[in-house]
Amino acid sequence: MSGETIASRIAHIRQSLPAATRLIAVTKQVGVDAMREAYMSGIRDFGESRVQEAEIKQEQLQDLPDLTWHFIGHLQSNKASKALHLFQWIHSVDSLFLAQRLNRIASTISWTPQVCLQVKVLPDPNKSGWSVPDLLQDLPQLAQCSYLAMRGLMTIPPLGLSEAEILAVFQQTRDLAAQIRQELTQYPTPSMPMDQLSMGMSGDYPLAVQAGATMIRLGTRLFGDRQ
Repeated sequence: MSGETIASRIAHIRQSLPAATRLIAVTKQVGVDAMREAYMSGIRDFGESRVQEAEIKQEQLQDLPDLTWHFIGHLQSNKASKALHLFQWIHSVDSLFLAQRLNRIASTISWTPQVCLQVKVLPDPNKSGWSVPDLLQDLPQLAQCSYLAMRGLMTIPPLGLSEAEILAVFQQTRDLAAQIRQELTQYPTPSMPMDQLSMGMSGDYPLAVQAGATMIRLGTRLFGDRQ
C-alpha cells in the first residue's frame, strides 16, 4: 500500500464493488484530516467503535452535513443513549437486553435508529453476538422492539479460518437473514425488514461481497495501519 493515497485506495476498491454495496470507512484512531480526504473522495459513511472518540470527531466535522455515522464496536448498555444520539446506524446490537434497552430509549426520540443484529454462525468466545439458535429463539421479542428499524445482520468471522471457511460464514449469515425474513411473516412487524448484510472488513471484504454483503467496513485498507 506504500505510495498509494487514500483517494486512490478508495477509487480502486469502488471499482470492484457492486453499485449497491455501501462502503463504510472505519475511522478508529484515524485523524479528521484523513477523514476529510476520504470525504473528498466520495465517502459519506464513517464507522466508529468508541462513543467518546466519535463525539470529538463529529464536533470537528460539523461543516460536513451529509455524513452518516455507523457504530460498529461493542456497545455498553450505559452508553446506549449517547450512541443513539450520535449514530444513525448501530451495527453491533448483540443481545436481546441491549435491543430492548435501545428500543426503550428510541421511544423517547423523534427518529428511528437503524440497527443490525450481530450474530455468530460459528462459536467464537472472542466476539459478542447471538448464536443462531438463540437469535431465532429471541425473534418474537425482537419483533416487539417497534421503535428500532432492524435492518439486517452483522457478522465477523472467527480468526484463523481459510478463505473457503470465511466465505461459508458469510453465506450462512446471508441464508440466516433469509430464514429470519421468512419466519417474520408470522409477525406484523414493518420494523424488521432484514434487508441488509453488514459483513466484510479489510482482509476479507471480497468474500463478503461474493456472498451478498450490502455494507462492508474497511479501515486498514483505506487508511493504512494504525499506531
